[in-house]
Amino acid sequence: MTEPLGANTCWGELPALYAAYHDSEWGIPCHDDGELFERLMLEGFQAGLSWSTILNKRENFRRAFDNWDPLCVAAYGPADMARLLADPGIVRNRLKCEGATKNARAFLAARDEHGTFDRYIWSFVGGAPLVRPVPVTREDVPATTPESEAMSKALKKRGFTFVGSTICYAFMQSVGMVNDHLANCPARRDSS
Repeated sequence: MTEPLGANTCWGELPALYAAYHDSEWGIPCHDDGELFERLMLEGFQAGLSWSTILNKRENFRRAFDNWDPLCVAAYGPADMARLLADPGIVRNRLKCEGATKNARAFLAARDEHGTFDRYIWSFVGGAPLVRPVPVTREDVPATTPESEAMSKALKKRGFTFVGSTICYAFMQSVGMVNDHLANCPARRDSS
């Protein structure tokens, strides 16, 4: 059975789950440490896959990764890795699963150093969403920016993995560090 399509967005006609994500999360500033951790992890798991694959497995990821509690994920050991790699509801990639544990440890260290991960990660855009020319077409939206390059380098230096510049820019879009909704998109008007 095909999922019904949602509203026409700057990404075109979308399945309802995807449209809801586009309309209610993507591009809206997020400052909650737990949500920031989840979205950074999901962007890493998406590498090489479609976002719809990850979005359709999002609830399974939450279940499998203890609702993305970084304290729990940081403590994962061999039994947890075996459990994750046997779970058909998530992306069963050993490097990505092990990376989530490394990333949880790096996330906690950054949070402890800066008081919140939010304060740290938003420092790459000066604490407020980047002001860029409003994109008219999808071709106007970059894959990387100097800010995503800087974020990627800094996160890698801290021990994060699956945080290349393209992943960092997708994360920045997701958490509203930049608003890349197209000019004619209703979500842009709603978020302006």
